[in-house]
Amino acid sequence: MNLNKLQEIIKKEPSYRIRQIKKSVFQDLIEDWREASVLPLVLRQKLNKKCALDINADIFSSEDSEKILIKLEDGLKIESVLMRHKDGRNTVCVSSQVGCPLKCSFCATGRMGFKRNLDYWEILEQVLFFSRYLKKEKKKITNIVFMGMGEPFLNYENVLQTIKILNDKEGFNLGARRFSISTVGIVEGIKELQEESLEINLAVSLHSPNNNLRSEIMPVNKKYPIEKILKAVDEYVKKTRRRVMIEYIMIKNVNDSDECAKDLAKLIKRPLYFVNLISYNPTGIFEPSLPARIKRFKEILEKSGITVTQRYRFGGKSKASCGQLAT
Repeated sequence: MNLNKLQEIIKKEPSYRIRQIKKSVFQDLIEDWREASVLPLVLRQKLNKKCALDINADIFSSEDSEKILIKLEDGLKIESVLMRHKDGRNTVCVSSQVGCPLKCSFCATGRMGFKRNLDYWEILEQVLFFSRYLKKEKKKITNIVFMGMGEPFLNYENVLQTIKILNDKEGFNLGARRFSISTVGIVEGIKELQEESLEINLAVSLHSPNNNLRSEIMPVNKKYPIEKILKAVDEYVKKTRRRVMIEYIMIKNVNDSDECAKDLAKLIKRPLYFVNLISYNPTGIFEPSLPARIKRFKEILEKSGITVTQRYRFGGKSKASCGQLAT
């Protein structure tokens, strides 16, 4: 599927065609242009020939999630995950790059290396695949998180273009507050996001309360140390008055000690900050923290006045950790 070709194909068509196409693709969720009966037959045939809507993907399922491996036009592969929550929400975790240049030691995608940025339509097709999939169950996507393969702020323009298309009231019409972008702390991206009119959620992958440990597991910390990141986030909060999620993967005997919890509490005791503890999805190097250790870590944070949520670990049986299928 390459929606990039649409503009060229319909440039001589009446202006209302784009509205018809948006509705067909993003609301009716057609999989073949022949289903778009509102369009002239000749145009449908032309679109099918030059801009087909098929998505080349394999799907892997577990009890609480579905993961897809999409083969792109150039043969490269990316992953996306549908997470089904007990409260009825359906969250899609999308990728923004093929591979990742940041080499975080706990991440399977980081070990792939970096291939290239995804174009906006390659991000869109991850969402469209699961939208069509849920349509068969008469369900819809409720949230989209940019927490898959790659660093979203290193592909800022395509990520924001995707969000704006999906937020479009004439198209997919998903509210801006339903989108979350997770970053390792690319300061330039945080500063750009605070200037956007859309109220997109920001999450920062911290994973350590000190620079020494963070640099060991996240080499990007040498360029963007904790104090630099938090200064940018403080400015973001002041400008937007929006809450910011601090993501913290719980890795056994690495960053899950009482001392780490106490240091983290001191570090982020700031207005509108909250912590999301994530049980590590094993990739062969590290192990997840034990449930009792996570509970203790959470209690220390809460006693220090920190708001804490705990993310359920999705799809362990379907290798739901980013990059595990593509590698």
